[in-house]
Amino acid sequence: MAPLELFIALRYLKARRKGVFTLLTTVIGIGGITLGVASLIITLAVMSGFHKDIRERILRLQPHLVVVKENSYRFNDYKEIEESLSKNKEVNSTAPFVYGQIILRNNDNTYGAVIKGIDWQMENKVVDIKGLLIEDEKPLNDLASDEIILGKELADKLRLRTGNDVILMSPGQFAVVPKMRKFKVAGIFHSGMYEYDDNLAYILLSTSQELFDINGSVTGIGASIKDPNEASKLEKYFQDSLSYPYGVRSWERMNRNLFSALKLEKIMMFIILTLIILVASFNIISNLLLLTVEKAKEIGILSAIGLERYRIGKIFFYEGLIIGLTGIFSGLFLGVGISLVLKKYQFIHLPADVYYLDTLPVRILPNDVLSILIAALLITMIAVIYPAYQATKLDPIETIRYG
Repeated sequence: MAPLELFIALRYLKARRKGVFTLLTTVIGIGGITLGVASLIITLAVMSGFHKDIRERILRLQPHLVVVKENSYRFNDYKEIEESLSKNKEVNSTAPFVYGQIILRNNDNTYGAVIKGIDWQMENKVVDIKGLLIEDEKPLNDLASDEIILGKELADKLRLRTGNDVILMSPGQFAVVPKMRKFKVAGIFHSGMYEYDDNLAYILLSTSQELFDINGSVTGIGASIKDPNEASKLEKYFQDSLSYPYGVRSWERMNRNLFSALKLEKIMMFIILTLIILVASFNIISNLLLLTVEKAKEIGILSAIGLERYRIGKIFFYEGLIIGLTGIFSGLFLGVGISLVLKKYQFIHLPADVYYLDTLPVRILPNDVLSILIAALLITMIAVIYPAYQATKLDPIETIRYG
């Protein structure tokens, strides 16, 4: 059986209110909280989606760990480093690579790019190049010395498709005249990360060593590990074991600025949108204060027949809580519903060169939803304390006489 205070609070809500304004404040209070909660859920779902999608797309083309030589562009003893990394049970595989700046030319179209020389078989155990190919002239099981793989955006700028030829120009290490070499486009990859698709190309490791005059050397080693979330711990471990002049970089460290910005933006959006709920709570306060004046005579009668003051306060506390909870759960259903629709149909497309991704990602996290509900509930409870307290201060004799 419902408490007397809750029963009276429900009766007050169902009863016909005097004037349009009091009804309007109730609707605005509920609507404000509904919109605030829904906006928060949708915004945090999109921010969480951005974080997850960017993380997954980065890890498809970026090794979990990278080893470089701090005081030199290249190093020759990379096979020893690979053996040292592979001994750790947390490391799945390793792959040497050569990075360098080059220029690609196709007729009148010329663009700068980053070339990565790789061992095709080893690299595909560290990252998922093969799984990202959207065009390949043949089933690509290996790279030939005269073949190149381009990012989708880079290929579009150069107006290239698989099977076309492209001229690669490299300065080498000591060359006065740039080296030029013709390559055949063996594949085009699409990662969904504009920075990769617009700037990155792959060629065979031995070919890149010739182009940059570093035969027998590499510029780095990539490694994949069992749990990407442990990359920072393993980074410290390998940095201590390898020591200077070798430097170890985890994928988290290499993308720290990006993920820190996303985290900060998510926190700020939570704070800003919480203000919507805070503003809506003022409508609840005004509504309850109006109700206190409107029901002054009834309050006086309840006090006269022996209802304690704190129980009269509980009536208005429950009423404010009912209004708040109605808005909170309406916002919950609205926010989750819209988020699920956005996640399923993905009808909002983004400019990839601005947002890194080409579609709007959505990820609903239970912890985010729970945090929103707790914050909204706390704001509502704090908001109704003052009107409830004011109701307990009414003099029953005065309210009956003048109510």
